[in-house]
Amino acid sequence: MNTKIRYACLGFLGVTALYTGVWAYFAPRAWHASFPGFGMSWLPQLGPYNEHLAKDAGAMFLALAALTAVAVRSVRNTRLVQTTGAAWLVFNVLHLSYHTQHLGMYGTRDQVLNVVLLSALVLASAVLLVPGKEGSSCASR
Repeated sequence: MNTKIRYACLGFLGVTALYTGVWAYFAPRAWHASFPGFGMSWLPQLGPYNEHLAKDAGAMFLALAALTAVAVRSVRNTRLVQTTGAAWLVFNVLHLSYHTQHLGMYGTRDQVLNVVLLSALVLASAVLLVPGKEGSSCASR
């Protein structure tokens, strides 16, 4: 796989993880009230505020951000990039699956944004599973 494509996918996933993780962990009440931001609010419809749940979600996103940062630094290491993609793919498929089952609580704009954004995250994760050039799996050891 092209290194630029790997950087793009890892960058998209990493920025998403940092945006969500930092906000959820360090300002959990504001995150619950205002996520995803930009004048929208998607979490109160899913249930009442729970600090423990918000901080756990933030911590999980920060852990994925750390893994993604390591993969960015070793972008030619196919095994590491694929492992990162697999971790993200498990999370993103389950996340998309949950939200597609609960779209009825949102208006049309938010339904479309949920499906488009969460599907883009699944796609970016899956792209990372594409093997690199032969012999590149050990390039960054």
